[in-house]
Amino acid sequence: MEYDHEKPRLASGVRDAPRGRCSGPLSLPREERPRERLIRAGPESLSDQDLLSVVLVSGIRGKNVTLLALELLSKLDSEKTIPPVKELCLLAGMGESKACAVVAMLEFGRRKWAAGQRIRHPSDIFNLIRHHADRRQERFLCLSLNGAHEVQAIRIVTIGLVNRTIVHPREVFADPIIDRASAIIVAHNHPSGNLQPSEEDYEITRRLKKAADILGINFLDHLIFSETSYFSFNKEGLIKKTMGEKDMEGIDNV
Repeated sequence: MEYDHEKPRLASGVRDAPRGRCSGPLSLPREERPRERLIRAGPESLSDQDLLSVVLVSGIRGKNVTLLALELLSKLDSEKTIPPVKELCLLAGMGESKACAVVAMLEFGRRKWAAGQRIRHPSDIFNLIRHHADRRQERFLCLSLNGAHEVQAIRIVTIGLVNRTIVHPREVFADPIIDRASAIIVAHNHPSGNLQPSEEDYEITRRLKKAADILGINFLDHLIFSETSYFSFNKEGLIKKTMGEKDMEGIDNV
């Protein structure tokens, strides 16, 4: 299902570590090391931690590159924007050279691929956010889109407890309003791998859709995703132009 382009209507912290080893890459068989897997199978085969290990190249005495990459990933996951070099340098083992390389890599990627990418189908969203699926806690994400459905920003709104996350409309819409977004898409991972929406997922969708209608922002979709697949409320016909209380009656039976 493609997303229809509509004119915007006028308005009427818990830290968790991704799954991964903290032993250094040199302890792995050569063919299993991040750089070798990157060459052999491409970047899609690497976790976020592995990708950062490749960028960082090395660690320091007492902290191998895998552990340094894990600490850096936890820091980046807690930020809404790319952190400044001086802030990254506060991590033990992150000198100016490594910090500059990381910040430059993140900014180039933002300019070149994420920002401005046009969303036509739920699979386009999944490809941008699937790397969050290996986290052990739920992450609730929000994508701000312009009138052409091009990505303006992707942000983590909340990090939940083990198997649930608490979401409030004011937290979801705070940044899209600043972005002057014409539309948003929200998504969250199910660490269990079960993609079926819970009663909470339906309720959150209803509340966010209702808030979007009041703000004059198009609410395009809510994705639930795992490492291999996703569930799209839009694709399943569960996002309606007007989704009030009556519209939601019996939706759990769909």
